[in-house]
Amino acid sequence: QVRLVESGGGSVQSGGSLRLSCVASGNTVTNNCMGWFRRAPGKAREGVAAINTAGSTTYADSVKGRFTISRDNAKNTLYLQMNSLKSEDTAMYYCVTSWGWVDACTPRETNFGFWGQGTQVTVSS
Repeated sequence: QVRLVESGGGSVQSGGSLRLSCVASGNTVTNNCMGWFRRAPGKAREGVAAINTAGSTTYADSVKGRFTISRDNAKNTLYLQMNSLKSEDTAMYYCVTSWGWVDACTPRETNFGFWGQGTQVTVSS
């Protein structure tokens, strides 16, 4: 199994920045696809971004140009740099990773087999 631990959430003003981190441990040999999801009050869970081992990325339209997903493969660590934050970005953010090889690494729920517990991001207007 794989354990995912998120950190870096907090409260910021609109227009500010945060960087989320996620450390994966356990059997991470096939976690070629990792990503971030979020769930905001009154909204359904949304795929935010995904990245494969080679560094190819995919973003939701709502965050494109503002968020950057990256990973340190040697450390099994995933990051989400969030800039120009808006009130609409307020949500619980979850780190996810594949439990098998994924060819098309996009932020689709079916790509991922392990989920973290989440870290809260709150953006004040």
